[in-house]
Amino acid sequence: MAQAAALFMPDAPLRLMGGRARAERPDAGRIVFPHPGTSDFDTVALGTQGTLWSYTIQRFAPKAPPYAGPVAFEPWALGYVDLPGEVIVQARLVGMAFDAIRIGMPLQLTRVALDDSADDPLWLPAFAPAEAPLAENAA
Repeated sequence: MAQAAALFMPDAPLRLMGGRARAERPDAGRIVFPHPGTSDFDTVALGTQGTLWSYTIQRFAPKAPPYAGPVAFEPWALGYVDLPGEVIVQARLVGMAFDAIRIGMPLQLTRVALDDSADDPLWLPAFAPAEAPLAENAA
């Protein structure tokens, strides 16, 4: 069985692990997520704030396998979050009611367990409403 890609940087604080294509590649400088795990990509810590680009509500359990979450399925919001100047990532949306989700809303990186009842849960990227609006030209 293939090993899952690393999603988070190994050190605190919480950051997603992206990859930047090296100069010898035709797409040099392009950032991807998750890191493809190959030597022609440098590891880069992605930003923690973004804006919601698009979303959907997952109302049915995905096909198992590969889905390995809880049997008692609960719907979740799944969004595409634009990390400015980097990449658009797909992640769960948490900390808000489905009817409160709005395209363009500012979001902050967090994480969510695939199965809350697991002894050693698999952690997935998630985004929650940002505590403060994103700066137009943040450094």
